[in-house]
Amino acid sequence: MVKVRIHCGACGFSTTVTADKREEKEVQITLESECERVRRMSDDISTLTMMAAFTGFLSNPVYRSAAKHLPHVACPVPSGILKALEVELGFNVPKDASIRFLED
Repeated sequence: MVKVRIHCGACGFSTTVTADKREEKEVQITLESECERVRRMSDDISTLTMMAAFTGFLSNPVYRSAAKHLPHVACPVPSGILKALEVELGFNVPKDASIRFLED
């Protein structure tokens, strides 16, 4: 099981993604979030297959759900969900990612 904590930034909301491999190619996704809109994504993506890790933006089930529920296109939650999926399936390593604003 993999858990990822995502701090979204200006909105102040945080989300915890749990990815738990159920079958060889299937992962259960659980979203715990302060954001109601992120929580709505749970119904769409409660189970993902490994193909979600290889599907492009326009047809990816995570990004399709985000397009339906999230008004802010720069929300980092969909990327975090896919990172958790990749690590749980063994396609990636558990390495932190970040976005930092630099001052001149």
